[in-house]
Amino acid sequence: MKNRQKILPWMYSLPALVLVGIIVIFPILYTGYISLTNMNMYHWDDYHLIGLSNFKRALLKVDSGFLNALLTTILWTVVNMVIQVVVSFFIALGLNAKGLKLARVYKTLLMFPWAMPAYVSILLWRVGMYNTEFGFFNKVLAALGFEKINFLSENVPAFFSCMILNLWMALPFMIMMMDGALQSIDKSYYESARLDGAGFFKQNWYITVPSIRPILLPSVIMTTFTTFKQFDIVYLLTMQKGALSGATLQTIITYAHQNAFVSNNYGLSSAVSIVIFGFIVLFSLFTNRGVKEKV
Repeated sequence: MKNRQKILPWMYSLPALVLVGIIVIFPILYTGYISLTNMNMYHWDDYHLIGLSNFKRALLKVDSGFLNALLTTILWTVVNMVIQVVVSFFIALGLNAKGLKLARVYKTLLMFPWAMPAYVSILLWRVGMYNTEFGFFNKVLAALGFEKINFLSENVPAFFSCMILNLWMALPFMIMMMDGALQSIDKSYYESARLDGAGFFKQNWYITVPSIRPILLPSVIMTTFTTFKQFDIVYLLTMQKGALSGATLQTIITYAHQNAFVSNNYGLSSAVSIVIFGFIVLFSLFTNRGVKEKV
């Protein structure tokens, strides 16, 4: 009877476990196997194991492009997250200011960039904002008497152009999380702080930030993961086939995509994907440990 009670939960879970195995575990294991082979366009049927050569090429070969893509991805993630958290915090504070009229209307309007399909938003920005001849930014520059700029033709302006678009798309979510966290704080704390002579910055540093940190931490972690594995913005703005902009900006996700579907080097692309997977697992363990310690 006891053995049956132990087996019964596993029997109920078996369909879900099989599904998870097929959808999640098998692709990871198969990608790991391909990463150890020389599978590419020239060895589609006759590929064989070559050990860790693909990993050595990605991680140790300076001109492979992977290390530059990794540094770009880290810089992209750090800069975007710092700006997102800081800007969202102050915008959320403004939306919760006393006497602000139409606050609900502003909050509703802020959700449009986040709610719009990413593909539509990116192409609208590429044509409507960054276009050399007809884009809004170049229209403003021309009206002010400045030279027109090809925002997507070089890596540095392309990086900042992609970053601005990412912030436009991602800020509404973080603002809404901040707004909800701010509304959960007891207003009596601020009244006591004002009686003690605390100003705006001291109130927010000693009351607001500690109060919203446990609520916001999961949202910040989730957004960090999303930013780290960002693909569509960089690809659609600068690398889309038939619309290459001239910039050679690469993140590790676009680097893996290029090796798989442009260079057709599936072994190297799989190795890069496993390395990315390893980074994400390590970051997950680190962040989960940090969350537990704070709780």
